[in-house]
Amino acid sequence: MDRLGALSVFVTAAEARSFTVAGRHLGVSSSAVGKAVSRLEERLGVRLFHRSTRAINLTSEGSLFLERCRRILCEMEAAELELQQTRAHPTGVLRVSLPLVGMLMMPTLSAFMRSWPDIELDLDFTDRLVDVIDEGFDAVIRTGAVNDSRLMTRSLGEFRYKLVGAPAYFEQNNAPQTPADLMVHRCLHHRYPSTGKLEDWFLVDESGIPIENMSRKGVSSAIEPLIYMVERGLGVACLPDFAVRDQLAGGTLVSVLDNFVRHTGAFRILWPSSRHLSPKLRVFVDFMAENLFPDHVS
Repeated sequence: MDRLGALSVFVTAAEARSFTVAGRHLGVSSSAVGKAVSRLEERLGVRLFHRSTRAINLTSEGSLFLERCRRILCEMEAAELELQQTRAHPTGVLRVSLPLVGMLMMPTLSAFMRSWPDIELDLDFTDRLVDVIDEGFDAVIRTGAVNDSRLMTRSLGEFRYKLVGAPAYFEQNNAPQTPADLMVHRCLHHRYPSTGKLEDWFLVDESGIPIENMSRKGVSSAIEPLIYMVERGLGVACLPDFAVRDQLAGGTLVSVLDNFVRHTGAFRILWPSSRHLSPKLRVFVDFMAENLFPDHVS
């Protein structure tokens, strides 16, 4: 930046043919302009101006250098203008890693693509622990705590789990009135693909004691098959509310035992630490924070 500043001083002085006039344009003294030019000449090893008590004139080397400097400064101005325009109209590829359950975010991601058509989303769905920086991701969306000091983070919102089933299923099997009633129901479970463990339903009884050893009718390592099975009356499942929001609103699923389910979670978006977000990443972070969970204020 010191070199660019020196070039700007040189160009201003050359065009004004006066250190005094250049100083007025730049808001500094004429002696400051003269010293900046002298330091530039010393670094370059050539004389840029013929000086007299009445005027300054470019040397042949100074004239050649002036044209180069003008091109450099014009390129800088063009780059700044391009970035300003990019901020208004972000473009480019945005690599984002999401958990497998992130497939259920597709309505929000599709809305982002419609709102910002010049940004190409490159989405990687996996539950493995990715290295955001080393693997070249612009951002990752995950649940759980953040332990990497190299990353910035922003909350996208919290969600709750709901115990859901199809109306027809509960008509045939009687809707459970207490968590203990689930022992005779067909329970469909989610298995974490990364660990092979079943996801806990975090159910408690009337005394607040955790309920364990639920029946097991089916298991899936992805959420979508569980939604499919539950909608078709094959059993009950404990699923995140955002995953079954449309089904609950449309009446194809109903929730039961809401007061006994203690399972909650939160999504966060993380990206490499940087003083300035790229425009495409900035609009993506803002859009997801505002639209994934509309009722949540981040």
